[in-house]
Amino acid sequence: MKPWQYMGRDYVEANEAYQGFVYEITNTTTGRLYIGQKNFWRTIKLPPLKGKTNRRHRRTETDWQQYFGSSTELLKDVETLGPDHFSRRILYMCANKNQMNYFEAKEQFARDVLLNSNYYNGIINCRVSSKGLK
Repeated sequence: MKPWQYMGRDYVEANEAYQGFVYEITNTTTGRLYIGQKNFWRTIKLPPLKGKTNRRHRRTETDWQQYFGSSTELLKDVETLGPDHFSRRILYMCANKNQMNYFEAKEQFARDVLLNSNYYNGIINCRVSSKGLK
C-alpha cells in the first residue's frame, strides 16, 4: 500500500498539532476521484478512577494510514483492484474539526462532485461555523 502524499512527500507520522486532514484519493486505473476527510486522533472515554466520578479521556491515533474513504463504491474498487492502484494525497492539514468540514465541503462544491461521474462521492455532509476558521 502506498503511503499518503503531502506536498509531494510521503506522510507517515501524525502531527500532534493537527486534528486531521482533507484528502483526495485517485483510482490510477480509471482516473476516478474521491474527496473526504479523516481524523488523526480519536478520544477514548475511560471509567473514573476508584473514588472519583469524572470519566477519564485518552487521545489515541486512528487507522488513518490504512484508510481509503467511506464510499462503498470506492472500497469495492480498492478490494477488486488492490490498494496499489490508488494514490492518496492530503490536500489540507486541519487544526480542528471545523476546518476539516469547511475545506472538505469547499473542495466538493468547487469540483461539483455530485454532478460529475468522475467522482465516487455520492453525498456532501456539511455543518460549519466560523469558529476555528480565522
